[in-house]
Formats: sequence, structure tokens, C-alpha cells
Amino acid sequence: MSQHSTLHFQSALLHDGWHSNVTISITDGAISAIENGSPPPDGAERHAIALPGMPNLHSHAFQRAMAGMAETRGPDGDNFWSWRDSMYRLASSIGPEQLRVIAAMAQMEMLESGFTRVGEFHYLHHAASGHEYSDIAEMSKAILSASEQTGIGITHLPVFYAHSGFGGQPAKEGQRRFICDLERFDRLLDACKVAAKGLPDAIVGIAPHSLRAVTPDELASLQELAADAPVHIHIAEQLREVEDCRSALGTTPVRWLLDNAELSARWCLIHATHVTDDEVTGIARTGASVGLCPITEANLGDGIFPAREFIEAGGEFGIGSDSNVRIDMSEELRLLEYGQRLSRQSRNIMASSDIRSTGRSLYQSAIKGGSMALGIVAALRVGASADIVSVNMNAVHRSVVSDDAVLDQLIFAAGSDAIDRVWRHGRCVVREGRHVARDRIEGDYRKVLTELMA
Repeated sequence: MSQHSTLHFQSALLHDGWHSNVTISITDGAISAIENGSPPPDGAERHAIALPGMPNLHSHAFQRAMAGMAETRGPDGDNFWSWRDSMYRLASSIGPEQLRVIAAMAQMEMLESGFTRVGEFHYLHHAASGHEYSDIAEMSKAILSASEQTGIGITHLPVFYAHSGFGGQPAKEGQRRFICDLERFDRLLDACKVAAKGLPDAIVGIAPHSLRAVTPDELASLQELAADAPVHIHIAEQLREVEDCRSALGTTPVRWLLDNAELSARWCLIHATHVTDDEVTGIARTGASVGLCPITEANLGDGIFPAREFIEAGGEFGIGSDSNVRIDMSEELRLLEYGQRLSRQSRNIMASSDIRSTGRSLYQSAIKGGSMALGIVAALRVGASADIVSVNMNAVHRSVVSDDAVLDQLIFAAGSDAIDRVWRHGRCVVREGRHVARDRIEGDYRKVLTELMA
């Protein structure tokens, strides 16, 4: 039996811009009709402002458990690589049920901040010893189970991770849980696809971890395995990675990828922090998106991607919560803009001549690029999944601002406190800023943290 519901908004950002008095009809989780400029029909839920839900294109869910735990300076200074050692210690201790609980906490916080779908870049595959679980997709199933509980949409991205460094170097002890050869990974991928069929609109893509963890021959084979699914890869995040790539492959990571991989709109290059002007233009020409994670990139000291230049070259970007040290959609966008301001010593960098509002320009650009990266259509339009974010009118002083200023205030002033309700695939999962299952999810999470820290 079909399920129907009707929502009415005073103002809504549809795929073709702002409209007033918008009625959205939902059937079986998808938007079945949109009517503009009409009074609310009988029985419709009434709300103030509707936005399309934001895709979160890059997450490592298990890392939510170490948020705030790596902020003490070591005796010899700290960088990405010392942080990675701490992350490996956490990764070695998490079991399937603990992962499910941690992922549910992260996904709940994503939904509360306005993310409605997550790209889970998942490489914690095996037991701590490195041996397979009896079900090779056991850990992936934990992630998928969490998404079923929280209601978030998911594009699951099993990671192929085979080596500790360029040149096919053997894996290190802390990486045992990640490692697959091509045969093992093929079986894992098939099992993930079967498991994902139980969710209404889950997608399974593929993620070569990085050029340091995948040889050129393996990457060629992975492109064949991917077929027409999303392909995500970490690239040029750290300067040491760039220099190691020069030594091993004779060029930079992004240049090697441009010259040797079949990049297209199905690809998402995560971080791409350290790029040349030619590489910026080259990525844009392929149609691949760039996945920017400003909170994590700042936390790890990665650097700042030249986002304005990329946009001017015609490039597409989306945002992700990556290490989940803090999960906040509006803060990711705010920090993206602020990083550009600091590097250029100017203001309103990401606004355009067509869209003068920096908030709207950021929001719409991240929606478009995130949708491409996750293989979906994230928009308020007929046929799309009913992934809708409602903004509290009082939180953004709606009575004295224009529609675009709603997004300016959401991103630069009110933040996630302005998120009132969130519908995911037509189901209301956040009410008055709180996930409908917050108490249970948070309670389970606190117990798991106690176990892990014991």
C-alpha cells in the first residue's frame, strides 16, 4: 500500500530557485508533486522554510569515537601522520556491534545538522587479526544497519587498500583490518551489494583508498569493477604524499591520475589539497568533483584547496565530515568560505556574479557536487527522494530578510541550531532539532565509548 503525506512551506528553495507558498506531496518516500503559490491544502503539515537536504560525500564513521581525543601535543610535534597512528590504535579495537553504534551516533548528528545522505568511505573490513569474518561484509553490514536505524541515506564505498606506501609496499601491522587483494575485494563488493538491497535507496560504489595504497595495475582493475558506480579516492591531501608520489611515479598524484585514470563525473577526488593551476583546470575538464572536508582538513593541518580557482574553471565540489571530529553541515560550508578569505585576504569569495549571496552559492554548489559524487539527485523536484530540511523562521529572523539571506544566516550566524525538522525519504527523522531516536542512540554510544576507553 502506498504511503502519502503533504507538506506546505511559506518558502522553499526548489531546483529552479526560491518559491513562495509551496506544497510538496510525497508518495512512498519520493516527491510526487510540487505546487507553488497556493494556500496550504487541508491536512498538510505547515512549516516555514524548506531546503534540499545536503549530501555528506565523505565520512569515516568509526573515527567519531576519537573526536577530541587527539588534541594533546606530542613531544616531537604533531601532524597528519602522528594523528594517523592514534587512529590506527582506535581502529584495532572496534568490533561490528560497536561500529554500528558509533556509526549511528555519527549519522544521527549528520541528520540533525542538515545532512541527509552520507558517502561512507569504509575500510575497516576484517577482524583485528586481519582475518576475514565468517561474513566478509560483517563490518559493512554494521554501517548499513546504522543507516537503517537512523534513516540517513547511504552511498556505501568499500575501500580497496592493499599497500602501506607507493611501489606496492607491504601493509603495516596497524593496517591489517583494511587489507584486500583483488579477489578478496571482489567478494566483499558483491556481499555489500547484496546487503544494501535491504535499504530503500542505498547505493554501493567503490573507493581505491589512495595512490599510495593501490598500485597502477590494481587501479585499472578497480575501474573495471566499478562499472557505472561512484568512484572515490583520497588524493594529494598531504605534502609528504605529493613528494612520495613524485619519487615513485615521477609526477604528482593529481597529474598521475589525470594522465592514467578514466576520470569522469562518477569520480570524486577527496581533498586534492595540494594542486597546481594546471591540475585545477584538468580536474574541472574531466567532470570529476572534488570532495572538501574543511573541518577535518583544518584539524589535521592539511592545507587549503584553491576553491575559487576551481569554480572559475568550471569545477564541481561537495562537502564531507571525514574524520567526524565535529559534525556540522553549516560549519563545513562556513569554514570553506573562511579558509578562502584567509588565503586571499578578501571577503565573499565563493559568491558568484549570478548568485551574490555567499550562503546560497555555497549551499547550491555543494548540493550539486555532492549529488554527483554520491550518484543521486539531491533537489526539491518531482521524482527525487523527499530529503528536506526545514529551517526555524525565528532562528534566522525571517521577517526582515530576503530568501537568500536565510542561507547567509544559516551558514554564517545561526548554524545548525536553526535546523528544525529533517525528512529523509519522506520520513521525519528530526523534530525540533533532535533526532527522533536520539536518547537511545546516544545512550548506546556512551556505553561503547566506556568500553573502548577502558
